[in-house]
Amino acid sequence: MSIPKTITIAPNSKHPLTINRLGYGTMRLTGEGIYGEPPNRPEAIQILKKALESGVNFIDTADYYGEDVTNRLIAEALYPYPANLVICTKVGATRRPDKSWIPFNTPDNLRTAIENNLRTLKIEQVTMVHYRVMPGVGNFEEGMEAMFKMQEEGKILHVGVSNVSLGELETSIKMGNIVSVENMYGHAQRKTLKTPHGENRGGEEVLAKCEENGIVLIPYFSLINALGKNDTRIAEVAAKYNATEAQVNIAWLLHKSPTILPIPGTSSLNHFVENMKAADLKLSVDDMNFLA
Repeated sequence: MSIPKTITIAPNSKHPLTINRLGYGTMRLTGEGIYGEPPNRPEAIQILKKALESGVNFIDTADYYGEDVTNRLIAEALYPYPANLVICTKVGATRRPDKSWIPFNTPDNLRTAIENNLRTLKIEQVTMVHYRVMPGVGNFEEGMEAMFKMQEEGKILHVGVSNVSLGELETSIKMGNIVSVENMYGHAQRKTLKTPHGENRGGEEVLAKCEENGIVLIPYFSLINALGKNDTRIAEVAAKYNATEAQVNIAWLLHKSPTILPIPGTSSLNHFVENMKAADLKLSVDDMNFLA
């Protein structure tokens, strides 16, 4: 099966973004528990530089990774940035010294987070930002209004959402131009996830809504190996092509839908190089049916 090598975010806007169809997620560049400095800082810097050398022009980050660690690493490694590089960040959460994740999603919180991203990334406008929903906490529509307000002010170019249910995605679409969704999605986690609050997070229905509305789906935690303990299908396809299971997971995403932009993350330079080779792995129709 042939697959598109690029994807266009916000194709009908005044500022469309054409992206090579393997991005890089920086979350794993932090210390243990996604907090603190990386155990191997030189390798983290090397990975970011290698990403650009490999054609990556979409990097996902957040000021609560570390906290602020990945943003500072990006600026150290890549600033001044190439004109075609899209740095996408997230707001809506923050961290405590005990490594817990807590909401940071009032309008004032979101504004503070955007200002912090602008400062640490050394930019004047965030090209893309996802409003990360913390289920059951905060007013979703109020948060979206704050995001669109900052877009009007020029602090944000494109707005997306993260960790949303189908209903929240539909609400956000009615409120403004949503260009992307960053949700948990992959071969092993396609089913709708129930939260303790009874809401649904992600799932195939969110992908369908993205396809319907020209919205890019950016999956996170996409490299889990199997749908269940006895599911060996990814491993079987990997053996067929002499590939790694991670490569097959990424290739499956690329073949699943042209609206998906994978951002596999790693703190290993060797694994990064391996992951990038997934873009050259061509799965057949039979392979995709086998993995369905």
